[in-house]
Amino acid sequence: MSFKSRRAQRLGGASLLLLGAAATPAFAQEPAQDKSSTEIPAVTVTAPSPIVRRAVVPSRNAGRGTRTARVRSREQTAEATPAASAPAAPQPGVLPIVTDQFATVTVVPNEEIRREGGSQLGDLLFSKPGITGSSFAPGASSRPIIRGLDVNRVGILENGTNAGGASDLGEDHFVPIDPLATNQVEVVRGPAALRYGSTSIGGVVSATNNRIPDAVPSCAPSFQSYGLPTKAPLASAATSPCVTAETRTAFSSVDRGVESGVLLDTGGGNFAFHADAYGRTTSDYYIPSYPYLTDQSRPVNGRQPNSATRSDGASIGGSYFFQGGYIGASITQNDSLYHIPGIDGADHNTRIDAHQTKINVKGEYRPDAAAIDTIRFWAGATDYRHNEIGLADPADLNTDGIRQTFTNKEQEIRTEVQLMPFNARFAEVTTALGFQVGHQELSAPSPDNPGTLFNGLWDPNNSTRVAGYAFNEFRFTETTRAQIAGRIEHVELHGTTPDFPADYLPDGTPQTPIARNPSFTPKSGSIGLLQDLPGGMVGSITAQYVERAPKAAELFSRGGHDATATFDIGNPNLTIETAKSVELGVRRATGPFRFEATVYYTHFDNFIYRRLTGVMCDDDFASCGAPDGELNQAVYSQRNANFRGGEFQSQLDVGAFQGGIWGIENQFDFVRATFSDGTNVPRIPPMRMGGGVFWRDDNWLMRINLLHAFAQDNVAEIAETPTAGYNLLKAEVSYKTKLNPNPFGAREMLVGLLGNNLLNENIRNSVSYTKDEVLLPGIGVRAFANFKF
Repeated sequence: MSFKSRRAQRLGGASLLLLGAAATPAFAQEPAQDKSSTEIPAVTVTAPSPIVRRAVVPSRNAGRGTRTARVRSREQTAEATPAASAPAAPQPGVLPIVTDQFATVTVVPNEEIRREGGSQLGDLLFSKPGITGSSFAPGASSRPIIRGLDVNRVGILENGTNAGGASDLGEDHFVPIDPLATNQVEVVRGPAALRYGSTSIGGVVSATNNRIPDAVPSCAPSFQSYGLPTKAPLASAATSPCVTAETRTAFSSVDRGVESGVLLDTGGGNFAFHADAYGRTTSDYYIPSYPYLTDQSRPVNGRQPNSATRSDGASIGGSYFFQGGYIGASITQNDSLYHIPGIDGADHNTRIDAHQTKINVKGEYRPDAAAIDTIRFWAGATDYRHNEIGLADPADLNTDGIRQTFTNKEQEIRTEVQLMPFNARFAEVTTALGFQVGHQELSAPSPDNPGTLFNGLWDPNNSTRVAGYAFNEFRFTETTRAQIAGRIEHVELHGTTPDFPADYLPDGTPQTPIARNPSFTPKSGSIGLLQDLPGGMVGSITAQYVERAPKAAELFSRGGHDATATFDIGNPNLTIETAKSVELGVRRATGPFRFEATVYYTHFDNFIYRRLTGVMCDDDFASCGAPDGELNQAVYSQRNANFRGGEFQSQLDVGAFQGGIWGIENQFDFVRATFSDGTNVPRIPPMRMGGGVFWRDDNWLMRINLLHAFAQDNVAEIAETPTAGYNLLKAEVSYKTKLNPNPFGAREMLVGLLGNNLLNENIRNSVSYTKDEVLLPGIGVRAFANFKF
């Protein structure tokens, strides 16, 4: 989703050549406005809760309570979709604060995605308070990490369904959602875990786009010059079909990167269609200094060795609208070929060739019924496969080939029913009920060990999840609201493990795989209170009890993972992990001073984590303990743990200057995670603080910001090293304007420059397994141009 300013400002561009071709109309400036204050429209989010409130009118037959009804007609069918009544977006650079949810929600709107760029969600969210990226292969594989929690505790969604892929099975695996084709990103903490499952215990990252249209496109703004009505009713759209196009292009100096995307939307009558295609390519990126802390003998030419990337994708989708709802589907192809930096990756020329085909279906229906407000459903199926390719012998180029293959076939269906609000005397109560089913089949064979008993990271395994959940929202007054939610799910897994930690028994007898069929029934619940406070502030407090079932990789792993250079050992005896959390927040979204402040505490019983033992292995169990092994042994274990931390960000409009507004902004976040004995949970982000100044008007945005990350010395006792602090200086300037419309030229434009790591600092990410061998990119400039036609 996005701020949704006339379809979320989806602009596009294709460099100065395209600018010259598109700029035949003259620039059309916005009317002058009072720059001394900023009106902040509401931020529209969809991921946090299944309860959606809309403008309603009293029903003629309301009877008892507060039952309501909507006015419907064929001409108002488009209003049955979330996009139709979206608020206008604020000026560029305004900090988006969400105040109507029961926990912290971080929103990255469309225009910010266009300015910031980033080929992975972890790169895009790297500097957001409480969030970072795994940065295993910067620019190629970086998964979001929320409050120190990652992989199996952070859900990643695209348009309401699981993103698929294998990013939760290894830090080297890319997230198959490209920001180039994304319109809004929402990061949700707290009760959202109950909507999406126990594997979202740490939070949810939800990306949305228009691949399944939820409204018929409108070209009305472009038609004003030709005397056509600005809001033609949907019924007449059949005779006036609408086509909109958008291009998104950028160039980056640090990796000589080029990216470009084209998006098309069209529709008329009861149909809407979408198509998009994108591609990007980068070479090895520049780094500030020598990257390898453990080996100073290797030649490096000023770039991070083995860090080039190439990716592309395309999608086509459409929706059919009927009275009271719509149904739509899309098919998407994601392809990526990227290299894995680090000593082992560079020596073996390791790279990953990944392909994903994804089919999504979603719909919504609002029956004219006394009890049911809305019925929604989502369905998705993904077929994912990647090959990890490299040299078996670094000294022999003829040994180049597939070292390991990962496959993931996943299906999911989720249905929600939102009931009509009813008057319970003490409060207006709104209830939403949900049902979810998911199935996953995984395999990870290694052609290097054909015919062996334990071939690859794990034998083929599968899992099935069935869940039901309920959200109840109580509106005591217009200023006091509460939420109670619960979820129960049943998880069944089927796989195999060895019954002894070796390929052979002591007498030389080969091991036999032991079938494992564990099942779990996690139960979760939450309660929250939202209270309007003086001064336009909103306070919230939430408490959660969330159980998580172990995942297949945690239970069944028992082999080498070439790209991460680890030998992973699962534990089939793992039990349910339990998290008990409390979060307090205060937020303010209006006026010249906007901010959000959050503190939280979480206690984990039986926290599951991957523990490096310091032992080295080769390709099998028997090799573990060899002094010259190439793989770090990593064992899945359980211990009680405590996480506590806080986040703060703010923006102050100081006053008018040169026809615009100038101001200051700052941020701070930290997380401290320890086991019950006081030792450190491994790979936790450092404390960070930063700030900057900005100037903006209706068209221009100028900003400079410095983020300081403190040194991370709170590391695991074994096989983890401290990480030095760094200063990340960024600056940007962008210009957005509407263009005089004509039948062939662009009608909106966004262009700009973004400077990243302007101090050319050595930046190592403390959460990365390869931090001692991989530096983040050095000083660079990104130029972007986006046009909407």
